[in-house]
Amino acid sequence: MSDELTAPPQIAREVFTGDAWDRAQEFARLLAGPGVVRGLLGPREVPRIWDRHLLNCAVVAEAIPESVRLVDIGSGAGLPGLVLALVRQDLTVTLLEPLLRRTVFLEECVAALKLDNVEVLRGRAEELAGKREFDVASARAVAPLDRLLKWSLPLLREGGELIAMKGERAAEELADADAQLRASGVRTAELISVGHGKVEPPATLVRVVAGRAPASGRRRRKR
Repeated sequence: MSDELTAPPQIAREVFTGDAWDRAQEFARLLAGPGVVRGLLGPREVPRIWDRHLLNCAVVAEAIPESVRLVDIGSGAGLPGLVLALVRQDLTVTLLEPLLRRTVFLEECVAALKLDNVEVLRGRAEELAGKREFDVASARAVAPLDRLLKWSLPLLREGGELIAMKGERAAEELADADAQLRASGVRTAELISVGHGKVEPPATLVRVVAGRAPASGRRRRKR
């Protein structure tokens, strides 16, 4: 398999519209170049940047409400958070990432793409709990759902949503996390799919709507 960046598929022009088109192409080049050199993306992923990464993340925007504050937990190379900021200028996006080399890359990407709706924050979700509150938390390939719930729910307002990109094990992870979901007082937890007619297969998401914030999170906010 070639390790060169392939031309974007035709469907990409329908997904990345307006200013997002040029920015998406530049982000693809950044992922294929500095992203690989710095170890944020494997060389074998380069030919799949458009299909497996950019488009797969962009269609998640279908599940995101308008004009919300979104935190991308463990943002890594900016997938999906930075891509969501590209296609949805109405979003206010925080890319949360604990590793310095990744936050440096993300800051360089935000500057190069001239995105004024994005901030890069170095840290862990546990450290941010009680200090910031968001409407939506996104995550991709960060951790199993049970662990992701512990990190994300304290960051969400009541009624806020966790949107977790999951693959074939999505239903299994949702079932495994049943006890924790009930203990956390979430309103709903469900599987949804997005990107029909745009990506194959459609992207599978776990959407969890937060109930009341965990007691520990409430105590921290009262300090």
